[in-house]
Amino acid sequence: MTGVWIVLAAVVLALAFGGYRRLTDGRAKAVAADAEPRLDADRLGGSLGSEATFVQFSSEVCAPCRATRKLLTEVTAARPSVTHIDIDAEHRLDLVEEFGVTRTPTVLLLDAAGTVRHRIVGAARRPDVLDALDRLAGPRAA
Repeated sequence: MTGVWIVLAAVVLALAFGGYRRLTDGRAKAVAADAEPRLDADRLGGSLGSEATFVQFSSEVCAPCRATRKLLTEVTAARPSVTHIDIDAEHRLDLVEEFGVTRTPTVLLLDAAGTVRHRIVGAARRPDVLDALDRLAGPRAA
């Protein structure tokens, strides 16, 4: 009988953790402007956008990374003043450590000066990405 309770407890814990991850993954969280160091074009290996830049940390075998890359490519195509830079986390461990990237995909939304303003961990969600971008760079002109 004890084994049944153990299995039941394990299932409840797994469901609770899954529910927590579903609620938190892909949400854009604001970051205090002085909380993290700035990034520039030299360190990123690409130009910063005049309004904003999405910096995506990904890995080769990460399926959510591909979906996030596609989403950010679509968003930046609609706004020429916003760029997207994809960084392979395995090859840029210096940046991974500096910015506390613990899983992929992790997306940092930088302002025009290269300051991290929002952070998205997990597969990005379109409404959250657009909302964070609008809060940073202003709404897109119709």
